[in-house]
Amino acid sequence: MSILIKNIKSLINVVDQPRPWVAGPDMSELSTLEDAYLLMENGKITDFGKMNNFPHREFGGEVIDASGRMVFPGFCDSHTHLVYAGSREIEYSDKIRGLSYEEIARRGGGILNSAKRLHSTSEDDLYEQSLKRVEEIMALGTGAVEIKSGYGLTVEDELKMLKVIKRLKETTPITIKATFLGAHSLPAEYKRNPDKYVDIVVDEMLPEVGKQHLADYVDVFCDRGFFTVEQTDRILNEALRYGMQPKIHANELDYSGGIQVGVKHKALSVDHLEYTGDEEIQALLESQTMPTLLPGAAFFLGLVDPPVRKMIQAGLPIALASDYNPGSSPSGNMKFIMSLGTIKLKMLPEEVIHAVTGNGAYAMGLQDELGTITKGKKANVFITKPIPTYAFMPYAYGSHLVEQVILNGKVQGYHV
Repeated sequence: MSILIKNIKSLINVVDQPRPWVAGPDMSELSTLEDAYLLMENGKITDFGKMNNFPHREFGGEVIDASGRMVFPGFCDSHTHLVYAGSREIEYSDKIRGLSYEEIARRGGGILNSAKRLHSTSEDDLYEQSLKRVEEIMALGTGAVEIKSGYGLTVEDELKMLKVIKRLKETTPITIKATFLGAHSLPAEYKRNPDKYVDIVVDEMLPEVGKQHLADYVDVFCDRGFFTVEQTDRILNEALRYGMQPKIHANELDYSGGIQVGVKHKALSVDHLEYTGDEEIQALLESQTMPTLLPGAAFFLGLVDPPVRKMIQAGLPIALASDYNPGSSPSGNMKFIMSLGTIKLKMLPEEVIHAVTGNGAYAMGLQDELGTITKGKKANVFITKPIPTYAFMPYAYGSHLVEQVILNGKVQGYHV
């Protein structure tokens, strides 16, 4: 199938020779092409350029006139937990009353509440609930997403989550990466003996996940009140046997050592990073690990914001992801994440565009396939409604501005 988009007001993040990521001051520069065309054939981007340079030849495919509209690479959301059962708005009320994230968790809420709900939900029901969320984020412009397990906390329920993620991979056009997060929280019965639960993760969960080839990556919540650096070290060493590269929850609640242990194990990304100091920045500068910020969670929980300007000024790349989950970031709207990046984190519009496209693709190991308008990459793009500039995307934080979504070179019919 072939699609030609013509009369594009502005083609965004156009890259002839792609880099793995964009870092430091380069993040404030964005390559665009005005009055452009984009040609997609057999699911790939095959050509683009100025309209006055378009080859005058017979075209037998679908033609879309994008006059007044812009075309972006699809959002690359590198951190979500969107496979879950039910919702947790009751805890939201507790939070409004002043309870902290950790206090809610100690009362049996939080991750353990989701684990309880998931245990009593069938795989088919879990798939149907999750499919609706995947369709929602596709309609909002997301072309690639990472989905974690971690609400199972038993061998059977972690496998149930990963099997649902596998079904979503097989039945939807979005590009999906699966991450095993058995070490997301401690089940109540292991609170006094956390190493015993780590034994289960290492000796029972990881071998089964590895044998069934259900996960691309492994994750650990390495933070205060969750898993220690030593426990994280042990899990990641074992995961290496099954070819699972790490993606770490780190430094959301304190200076936990999570960034350093992630860098030590060559993590693809370390995520959250509200508590990031000079030592953490230096460790990241000496690595190939993508610092990934989740401003939706910090916004929803009222956490401190990570020192983004300091990180970029030091020369680091930054990715932004939604952290879509029922407890701390119940939204997969990456356009809103762009807005939080500009409003809360004081990032420039150019910086947030890189953070939710090319850098997000790197944080999923997809930088050679997605994230920029580049010949040979997968044809995952979206067309905006008529907008004056690309800065209007994060500026108009409450407006739905995605008009059409194209995944794998096919126009999608999903609507928000």
